[in-house]
Amino acid sequence: MSLFPIFVKLQHRLVVVVGGGVVAEGKITGLLDAGARVRLIAPVATQKIADLAESKKLEWWAKQFEPADLEGAHLVIAATSSPGVNEAVYLEAEARHILCNAVDDIDNCHFYYGAVVQRGDLQIAISTNGKSPALAQRVRKELELQYSEEYALWLEWLGATRELLRAGDGDVEENKARLHHLASREMFERFLRETRREPRPQGVA
Repeated sequence: MSLFPIFVKLQHRLVVVVGGGVVAEGKITGLLDAGARVRLIAPVATQKIADLAESKKLEWWAKQFEPADLEGAHLVIAATSSPGVNEAVYLEAEARHILCNAVDDIDNCHFYYGAVVQRGDLQIAISTNGKSPALAQRVRKELELQYSEEYALWLEWLGATRELLRAGDGDVEENKARLHHLASREMFERFLRETRREPRPQGVA
């Protein structure tokens, strides 16, 4: 079965994370970066998670998981060290029609986390349909070398240019062709040359 690739807007949406260990900590960081509201269900949590709760960046219910904990959730992450708890979270999510990921437990997942290369707003996600996370990690490392940090700045420039063209009175097809040209490898290499060029000393033409 093929997976459907998707990037989800989570801003202001409630995501429940069950488990307070290091694995949960990593998931929470990404969720907060995406603007999600996070509810943590765990009797104990890492110091970093506790600090996030103390600063009101997430809601921590210091307790064992119960089905009612998923009330109002748009997404669920089961990140405990107990297969039985992870399965219980998945089954409750299934009953409530909520998408669930049980970390490293492909049988109790509606979706998988991909290996991600991120350069600002450019995100490249790699999935092997759960068959080989090791391969996904290898491909991610290769793409990190191929897509340098400069892509983040270049994408900001491309986005600003696109908005300027859309606000103008130019022909739609001409603007489309221009944007495709600006996004070409040739233009990126030109962008690199311009941004990496060292400033000349004053008085030198």
